[in-house]
Amino acid sequence: MRKISITLLALIMVGSMLAACTKKGSNTKTEHVLRIASSYGMDEEYFRQQYTELFEFANDNIKIEIIPTQDEGNRYGYGGGYSSDEEVDPNAEKPKTPLETMMDLMDKPNPPDIVVLGFEQMKTLLDANLLAPLDQQIKKNKFDTTDIAPVVLDSLKGASEDGQLYALTSTFSSNALIYNKQMFIDAGVEEMPKDNMTWDEVFALAKKLSVGEGKDHKYGFSFSSQSQGDMFYSMKAYTDPLKLRMYDELGEKMTVDTPEWENALNTIYQLQKDKVMPSSDNMIRMKMGAGEGDQPQGPFGYDDFMSGRVAMTLMPYGQLGQIINANKSADTIKGYTKIDWDVVTVPSHPSAQGEVSNVYFNNLMAINAKSSNLEDAWKFIEFSNSEKWAQLKSHSTQQMVSRMKYILPKEGTDYHIDAFYKIKLAPLMDDTKLMQEKPNLWSVQQIGQAALQEVATGKKTVKQALTEWQTKGNMALQKLKENPNAQIDPSLFQSSPAIAVPAG
Repeated sequence: MRKISITLLALIMVGSMLAACTKKGSNTKTEHVLRIASSYGMDEEYFRQQYTELFEFANDNIKIEIIPTQDEGNRYGYGGGYSSDEEVDPNAEKPKTPLETMMDLMDKPNPPDIVVLGFEQMKTLLDANLLAPLDQQIKKNKFDTTDIAPVVLDSLKGASEDGQLYALTSTFSSNALIYNKQMFIDAGVEEMPKDNMTWDEVFALAKKLSVGEGKDHKYGFSFSSQSQGDMFYSMKAYTDPLKLRMYDELGEKMTVDTPEWENALNTIYQLQKDKVMPSSDNMIRMKMGAGEGDQPQGPFGYDDFMSGRVAMTLMPYGQLGQIINANKSADTIKGYTKIDWDVVTVPSHPSAQGEVSNVYFNNLMAINAKSSNLEDAWKFIEFSNSEKWAQLKSHSTQQMVSRMKYILPKEGTDYHIDAFYKIKLAPLMDDTKLMQEKPNLWSVQQIGQAALQEVATGKKTVKQALTEWQTKGNMALQKLKENPNAQIDPSLFQSSPAIAVPAG
């Protein structure tokens, strides 16, 4: 019945869209071809189901052509990198990534009219003058942007130096800080989380919530409800808004062995040491028996929040459905206790008040500056970002639609949904161009991950780990400078023995 209802709703929506298009006189008997390409490869079937089928139904004179940019035999995948055990000829021509292929196509005869890209790739295309501004079309067609979530609209405008809008997205994802109200009550903590808290305020609250001994210990906070306490991934939500770079803008010199990095990571490590936040060692038991409902860890042993081990954590919007569904069926799930929860905005630093890093824009749509089919290209973007589209897709998408009117609590529940979109995206450190030029640049991150894991297990100090990361990272960067396609020595991914640090 639900499928039938959704289908009927879709037909009603499409009928309304079609009627509106007809009233505008937008449909003609002449068939047009609208060409679309993606910067990261595309699942054509999924993309057509999500975006083009409704559009073609409402505009029967426009045929959508998807231009492939991903070579199925490309051993470099989406990122264009080499595997670590692969011998690489420094003189060999590197196969192009989907982004590079798309950019080439955009400047050739019969180019794509619409390009689908990631937010982090916008600067690369704008620097190459490949995107057409949308402001004129928005004004000309009286396209209403007032209901688009500010975090979406402001971020997209902020991506360009001239402040114009060059792309739109119909959906996005973000995190919020979710908390278990009963765990606050059990710990005797009257103060509940609120919007716009600082990280220090959340950490201070988390310390009050960290109670119990041994297997009964409750943690106050975790960066993820399903992490393994990996310090590298834990730190990113905390360090990214501080604009702490791993290496310089040329990708030639490491920049991690600094007081700023040390202070930030010492904060995280101390929380783990004090058992306010889980570390990798005390997360091992979480994974044992994960998914097996009769295990001592309970039916949600893999999830710290749902199993009641963590009072507060960062949670993606799409993950809420699991909690909502579990609460609905709590009486039939052995070992699960219904959770009384709510969400507030992700904490921020005083130096970057309100700015968060974990916001993700899905399938940005832009118009190729060289397109000769501007009218149909705008029509497609307008359609895919319309209020009608948002109304329809809000019932089926795992992301939030960009139109605030249709960002509603899931499944009829009542929680502070605004926390997911009344936020501000911290400026991105765009390494897209560097990653194109040096496909194995990702290895520097892996070196850091290995070094910082030694801190989490108590084998190294933060300073020792950062010094090691800086030294080994510089070795890798030097090799990539000499040969951008170089294979990185696997031994660099292995952490070195710690050097004794004198007491005091």
